[in-house]
Amino acid sequence: MKTIGRDFGDTARKVYAVASGALGNGKTCVVNSNGTVSVVAETVVSQAVGSVATFESAETVDVSVTFDSSNNKIVIVYRDRGNSQYGTAVVGTVSGTDISFGTPVVFNSNSATMETACTFDSNANKVVVIYRDTSNNHNGLSRVGTVSGTSISFGNEAEFQNGSSYINTDGITFDSNSNKVVVVWQYEGSGNKGKAAVGTVSGTSISFGTAATFNNASTSYPACAFDSNSNKVVVVYKDTANSSHGTAIIGTVSGTDISFGSEVVFEAAATKVPTVAFDSTNNKVVIAYQDDADSDKGKAIVGTVSGTGISFGTAVEFSSASVSATSTSFDSTAGKIVIAFDDGSGGVGSFISGAVSGTSISFDTKGQVESGDIEGTIGIAFDSNAGKTVIAYKSGSTSNYGKSNVITVGSVTRNLTSENYIGITPSAYPTGAGAEIQTKGAVNEEQSGLTAGQSYFVQTDGTLGTTADDPSVFAGTAVSATKIIVKG
Repeated sequence: MKTIGRDFGDTARKVYAVASGALGNGKTCVVNSNGTVSVVAETVVSQAVGSVATFESAETVDVSVTFDSSNNKIVIVYRDRGNSQYGTAVVGTVSGTDISFGTPVVFNSNSATMETACTFDSNANKVVVIYRDTSNNHNGLSRVGTVSGTSISFGNEAEFQNGSSYINTDGITFDSNSNKVVVVWQYEGSGNKGKAAVGTVSGTSISFGTAATFNNASTSYPACAFDSNSNKVVVVYKDTANSSHGTAIIGTVSGTDISFGSEVVFEAAATKVPTVAFDSTNNKVVIAYQDDADSDKGKAIVGTVSGTGISFGTAVEFSSASVSATSTSFDSTAGKIVIAFDDGSGGVGSFISGAVSGTSISFDTKGQVESGDIEGTIGIAFDSNAGKTVIAYKSGSTSNYGKSNVITVGSVTRNLTSENYIGITPSAYPTGAGAEIQTKGAVNEEQSGLTAGQSYFVQTDGTLGTTADDPSVFAGTAVSATKIIVKG
């Protein structure tokens, strides 16, 4: 970047640089890493919903979704009531805002598969499915799936719990620190205690360590996620034995075992169906749940893991209507949490995205994935290759078929940092032209509506404001309605 120096007494302090994009008159500017300059700006990507696609033309329940990052495919697992209740999986390919599917594949041909769930093991590059087999003592079982093209094949069945086990469709996660799968469930064969086990994938098989108890009392709806910042597994559940309070506990995987810290209540009132996701941008976990004590309204709360404990901010409402069947994921492209849910205002399939800041979360406008009624569980996963979120569900308005949709979460990209503000333009310049930028000590005379003596800050959209934005960048002090002394 070529600059022209001035002596200390010269008030017209300035630099010259090549304009990257058109520079308007009187605009705040940043210097880029290659020495060019650009106006301070933010790019907003609007929320978008693709076309509804059918992955199963029969009644479908217990829907769970994961993303295979090795093959860049979505995998949906479910119970196919149109085919003798068989446990079934299907591979989806996202293209733009649409998704297409291969042929469904049965992974359990017993006629009473229930409560399917799945995750992706990025170490073994395999999909791991868990389910309850009601024709086999209600045992908790698992299989390993290998995606090839638009199909998936499965290895032999493995047992993680002998005896009646209730599985949540969000009850499995992958610990990328230990390269293990973690499963949580409600052991109905022992007073509904909360249980967990560690699974190791080898080839097309999986084996499990000894089950551990994370709640030695009646437990409902256990779900889990992996916090890659603290290398811990976060388990959330309804503590039925403690007035149905929403509760969380932190698990540490060691070898084929998992140990837990102390329980922490995140909602000291009756809750239902909590789900959890990890925000890798802010290194926080977000729990979404139904507040049973507040008319089943949808709420979310931000958690911070420290050691074997977790602390929480204040819960934020994302739906004033009653909700059900919540499921949660993180969109790393937009840097936002995405919650899918059945909206009580007519049973509409809905979603909402939220941005974490500190220990709180703020939500965008609610979106809709299905104009009619949806029923049962909802599956959700983020496709990091396409930069899209995929939601799958049972469509009550279409003969209970299995349906899916691709969501683009609204996002904002900003070029302003706490260090790159350089100054203000005294004139307009086209892209590629040599541009003059007034820097520290210069008086820019191309403003309007300022208040003399008032300090102004650069806003992330390039305007000037009297309060600091995030990041906080001081633009300068106004000396009249049209003039500002540039800070630079």
